[in-house]
Amino acid sequence: MKVKDNSLRRPRTLVTGAAVRVGRATAIEFARRGHDVVLAVRKIDGTAEASCDLVRKSAHDAGHPDAKIELRAANLDDPTAVAALAATFASETLDVIVHCASRYDARAVGEIDAEYALSHFRTNALAPLLLTQALRGQLAQSILPAGGSVVCFTDMHAQGRMYTNHSAYFASKGALIALVEALAVELAPSIRVNGIAPGVVEWPVGADPEFQARYIARTPLKRAGTAIEAAQCAAWLAIEASFMTGVILRLDGGRWLTT
Repeated sequence: MKVKDNSLRRPRTLVTGAAVRVGRATAIEFARRGHDVVLAVRKIDGTAEASCDLVRKSAHDAGHPDAKIELRAANLDDPTAVAALAATFASETLDVIVHCASRYDARAVGEIDAEYALSHFRTNALAPLLLTQALRGQLAQSILPAGGSVVCFTDMHAQGRMYTNHSAYFASKGALIALVEALAVELAPSIRVNGIAPGVVEWPVGADPEFQARYIARTPLKRAGTAIEAAQCAAWLAIEASFMTGVILRLDGGRWLTT
């Protein structure tokens, strides 16, 4: 889709968790499509700077050498830092937010304390709520034909395919799924809010090979997804899916269909 008036400015996208994995791939995809991109990262270090350089190169190679690609640091586990990140946009434009940042840790029931659980909720659900709430005015003024857009990465397993030792994580992702639907109603018609519920789109570092093999065996497409596929799905929802809001798309190779 073309923007309403590209002579005025480029569309602009904020991607959280953009230093690595799906967040980085998502930042690359929006830059490739001609967006200015803000990469929100936990801290600005060598990894974040390398990712920013990669996004900038992707924009250049796609024919957008003037795209503005920048880093901003925020610890999304800290509501004060989330508010500070939102405040940096006070006099700036914004068209899309993609919430990729996530906390994913294993701890069995019986070993979970309040701070551990709350940290998952603050990062995975509260930060998306607070950022979207704070930036809704900018999103409502989007130059994209379908209006402002928010895309949240949830988890297919949080919809009813649970596994052990991740109760706090699944509870927080379940809250994020509910948030997608609630915000879709409250922010319409100027802002669309959708979610992506991946199965495995990129294996975590150190993932058990036996678990990987079992998981793939139960996935009809017989492979894991890729970060690029997740990023393309996010861009499609944000830019092109003009009559979709409040939707959670499963990106799982059919894994949901098997027991």
